[in-house]
Amino acid sequence: MADEQIRFDDGDAYENFMGRWSRLAGEAFLDWLSPAAHLRWLDVGCGNGAFTQLLVDRCAVREVLGIDPSAEQLAFARARLAGAPVAFRQGDAMALPIPDGTFDAAVMALVIFFVPDPAKGVAEMARAVRPGGGVCAYAWDLAGGGFPYVALHEEMVRLGQQPPGPPHPEAAHLDALRQSWTDAGLVDVETHAIVVERSFDDFEAFWATARQGPGAASPLSELQRADARLLKTRVRERLGAADGRVTITARAHAVRGRKPG
Repeated sequence: MADEQIRFDDGDAYENFMGRWSRLAGEAFLDWLSPAAHLRWLDVGCGNGAFTQLLVDRCAVREVLGIDPSAEQLAFARARLAGAPVAFRQGDAMALPIPDGTFDAAVMALVIFFVPDPAKGVAEMARAVRPGGGVCAYAWDLAGGGFPYVALHEEMVRLGQQPPGPPHPEAAHLDALRQSWTDAGLVDVETHAIVVERSFDDFEAFWATARQGPGAASPLSELQRADARLLKTRVRERLGAADGRVTITARAHAVRGRKPG
């Protein structure tokens, strides 16, 4: 299971499992970024458009182009942003289907550790923005326990079920982000830690959501019934979840830089 590739193809399932988390972290990210209005944005790995929606709602964008490899996710994104100054195109983060210097800003939201060659993905974003343009990203601090569903994943490991993960979790380290941006020739590079919380009505609501993730669904289906009950009990105890609302804290790392010129 550790070598299984994670794919996000169901826009509805992604919205509940990660889209809401993406917007929470994205709101804090944009607060820190404080971008100018009327920019042309490139949203690399846009998925179902969760962060793209934030750009439209908050940044008075001139236009946004979302790139993602999943046709299903893009269909969801097009429906959610119908009528907005947004276009979507299927494509590869390591070979963006656009000319040099096309955009004012490029962003990866919760994506960089999924890119097979993160450095190439950053270099492509830098290529795609004009001189003086911005390149930025945020991603869960996976190695530091910042993933929203880390409790479930760690308890699965205790039961011998290794959930699949992205190929490069180390790419989200603050030092790694700073180095990747610097290596791409970007200047004025800054990093930032983002902490967000999401509340669920009760543990069952959290559990139903956590089970939807592509990193958990397949391994959970392989558990024997007794092990599945044990897993659920361990996660409930770990979260201190009795009756009432359950609040989960997550942490992401952010980076920004500018293309010289």
